[in-house]
Amino acid sequence: MPSSLQSLDPRPPSPDSPALEDHWSLTIKPHTKWWDLRLADVWNYRDLLWLFVRRDFVSVYKQTVLGPLWFFIQPLLTTLVFTIIFSSVAKMSTDGHPAMLFYLAGTTPWNYFATCLTKTSNTFVQNASIFGKVYFPRLIVPLSIVSSTIIQFGIQFLLFLGFLAYFLIIGTDINPHWGLIVILTPALILLMAALGLGAGIIVSSLTTKYRDFTFLIAFGVQLMMYATPVIFPMSSIPEKWRWIIQLNPMSAPIEAFRAVFLGGPIPWSSLGISTAMTAALLLVGVIIFNKVEKSFMDTV
Repeated sequence: MPSSLQSLDPRPPSPDSPALEDHWSLTIKPHTKWWDLRLADVWNYRDLLWLFVRRDFVSVYKQTVLGPLWFFIQPLLTTLVFTIIFSSVAKMSTDGHPAMLFYLAGTTPWNYFATCLTKTSNTFVQNASIFGKVYFPRLIVPLSIVSSTIIQFGIQFLLFLGFLAYFLIIGTDINPHWGLIVILTPALILLMAALGLGAGIIVSSLTTKYRDFTFLIAFGVQLMMYATPVIFPMSSIPEKWRWIIQLNPMSAPIEAFRAVFLGGPIPWSSLGISTAMTAALLLVGVIIFNKVEKSFMDTV
């Protein structure tokens, strides 16, 4: 008799009961600690990450006439403008390298970082409607942006390799570090991706309360380019001011990228400092992002 009464009990089972725990495959609980990052959830939702990557890449130039050709047109036109203005008119140094190749070697990695930073900085604001309806690790969205932008970088990188091959064929004095290209190039891409992700999610977290950062990031990235050796070599900076440019964590990756493919000393010490700064920035960014995602719907 007691067992039959127990089976007909209309009360819902306790949240701590074994029956409820066996029924659900996933239990969503609020984050209670800053360092409770739950990065394993990102791996569990890797299929969703791929869907977002595909969406981000396809939607960029959807309903355009030229489509993905814009990935070639934009850096090519930018490089042409830099070559005319800074090399032909302003007579700025290119360390003896062909101006077209020098500026293309700077704009290719810079465009990747700038795109990652700009797009991830709007994560919470642009995806508020999705975040408010369904659960998934919020870090999936900025990760998808960084991943889809790698495709854009790859297309522009092929353009750069095409010009590099042309100048090598005509006998231009270029001495790439062939032994380091395969090893150092992926490391530099990963470093720039981590830097763009870390800075972007910090700005995105601040934007939920302070929309001023939306306007700041728009021209801040452009100003930052002139504090990075994109249109000038590090050797052209006076020694007493060079340390200021080196504090910019993007300076070392761009200088290293240019040195690997065009020749020149690799700034190993500056790369080490940049890597340490990027790791710290990414860690702080993920922690702040993890904290803000719990309550951003109240302020966004």
